[in-house]
Amino acid sequence: MHEMSIALSIIDAVVTKARQEQSRKVSEIELEIGRVAGVQLESLKFCFSAAAKNTIAEGAELTIRETAPVGECQECGKSFPVSDVYAKCEVCGSLNVRIVSGRELLIKSITLE
Repeated sequence: MHEMSIALSIIDAVVTKARQEQSRKVSEIELEIGRVAGVQLESLKFCFSAAAKNTIAEGAELTIRETAPVGECQECGKSFPVSDVYAKCEVCGSLNVRIVSGRELLIKSITLE
């Protein structure tokens, strides 16, 4: 379950930033995760609670915003929404499509007290 290692990395980054800001409590963490990032959101939420235990992020609200994947055809240059990492260009039919968004896993904001 790689969601636990993701959750631990998030907590590590957030706690480090909170300490740099001399904060004693993290009350909210907002994430942006692409739909084709390979992250199971429910598993991440579960792992986040366990990873935050006994840290200044324990009890913090986790807000996750999913981003839709977008592909770009490397043949004709058309950008379009995709539903999978393997996509076919809707204009020219090429399979040479690069995913340009939808794989993100970003910490967008942290609310400190």
